[in-house]
Amino acid sequence: MTYGEWLNIWLEDYVRPVEKERTYSNYKDTIRLRLGPCFGGTEINELDIKEIQHYITGLSEHGNLRTGKPLAANSIRLIFSVFRNSLRRAYNLGYAERYIGDKLELPKAPNTEVVVFTENEQRRIEEEIAGLLKKRSTRHKLNGIIICLHSGLRIGELLALEWEDIDFENALMTISKTCRDGKDENGNYKKLIDRPKTYSSRRVIPLPSCLLALLSEMKKESKSNFVISDKDGNTVRVRSFQRSYELLLKKLGIPHKKFHALRHTFATRANERAMDDKTLSEVLGHRSPVITLKLYVHSLLDHKRRMMEQVNG
Repeated sequence: MTYGEWLNIWLEDYVRPVEKERTYSNYKDTIRLRLGPCFGGTEINELDIKEIQHYITGLSEHGNLRTGKPLAANSIRLIFSVFRNSLRRAYNLGYAERYIGDKLELPKAPNTEVVVFTENEQRRIEEEIAGLLKKRSTRHKLNGIIICLHSGLRIGELLALEWEDIDFENALMTISKTCRDGKDENGNYKKLIDRPKTYSSRRVIPLPSCLLALLSEMKKESKSNFVISDKDGNTVRVRSFQRSYELLLKKLGIPHKKFHALRHTFATRANERAMDDKTLSEVLGHRSPVITLKLYVHSLLDHKRRMMEQVNG
């Protein structure tokens, strides 16, 4: 049996029945684009650990199929996971004579700087969106950017948010869903609602007064069950919203930052205003404050150092 044949069996019989649809889809794409073309034709008992390790290591140098640049650490971890899990199952079921997955090593991920908006950039973004609302602009969906800046929501959590998740009386927001762009049975792109990635991502967070007021106004004019929709009440897909965000930054002349920078900005502002680590961790949906500190402490120290340098001239 070739490794490609086994991957298809493993995917359909051992991944799809137990994993979330998003995990299955990610594994399927990894097999189609990565493992299949490179190793699919090799007999499963003839897979060479050195070749596989060389392939994984090379991903961190030139693994991006579109640009030829280093592949993101999360994508490398996904490929690494598919290798190890599929090979372990093959060995346990007797399809492989030995298990070689435990000999693979995941390349060390480089320390990446947490990118945030400056306070001036954040002010300009919020003022621009407020101006569009005053002009009765059809781009009221951009309020989602304000929501992320003051709550730390991920883009999938934002676009999956429904009005039933907002407790206006107690000023609380329940995060119990996420979404992604995918295809329906006819191959058409649509928004797919799913469970959050981890248990800790399911959370209830307090709404600051500015968001409570904003959401109250949005609810009055909403034509949708979703908090974020277009002017006609239609659902908004992830890529569409990302594009609107990118166009806003371009209009303002603010250097491009990934949408996730809004979440990083919220965490940075919260820390600057002395929110304690445990509370911030719970609001962000991290498993523990340790994760929050690991992500943000170095960035915050660098930020404070730069501020001091500016003050001291």
